[in-house]
Amino acid sequence: MTVLQIAAEENITPETIMAMKEFIVKFGVRLLINLTSVFILIRFIYFKVNQHRELFLTYFVFNLVIFLMCFFLNKVKISMGAAFGLFAVFGMLRYRTEDLSIKDMTYLFLVIAIGLLTAVVKLEDIAYYYEFIFIAAINLFILLLTFLLESNWLMRKEVAKSITYENIELIKPARKAELMADLEERMGVKINRMVISKVDFLKDVAIIKIYYFEE
Repeated sequence: MTVLQIAAEENITPETIMAMKEFIVKFGVRLLINLTSVFILIRFIYFKVNQHRELFLTYFVFNLVIFLMCFFLNKVKISMGAAFGLFAVFGMLRYRTEDLSIKDMTYLFLVIAIGLLTAVVKLEDIAYYYEFIFIAAINLFILLLTFLLESNWLMRKEVAKSITYENIELIKPARKAELMADLEERMGVKINRMVISKVDFLKDVAIIKIYYFEE
């Protein structure tokens, strides 16, 4: 039995079939743009800098679920305020079992934003394939900006590291230059600044936070 025969028996009009085809194309292309964007973000930007995979599943599942929810909810007319409300709700989500770093939370925010934008962005009174170009351009801009900020092209990245230091005689303000020189020799980096976070006189150690530019 052909599709046309089924359509005739079920009283499905050609307009309905065309609408179904258009819906499938819109969903498929938007999903492809979304997954491609997130894959590039996580695999070639996030992983390149952080070198760990613990949150790969988290990022992809968050993005996919948010994309699907927003895409199908968007079939019902929702206002811009409602879209931002959804974004705010998703943005407040976090795991209680494990603390995420600021950078990990930033990437979680990005995958949420990509999923939401790819699902709900619409251009009125224009062919739908122009929407695909527009969405791809937005995602490309997000990826490019993230890549530039993660690289040293726009500005040099300053790394912060906390260390436990045992020679507390050098933590005196008058011996700051000696302390800096000793830390630079041990760490093998040029230190820009340092902050003494904690001093334990019982154990004769100090917690020092140092800042240096990543090579």
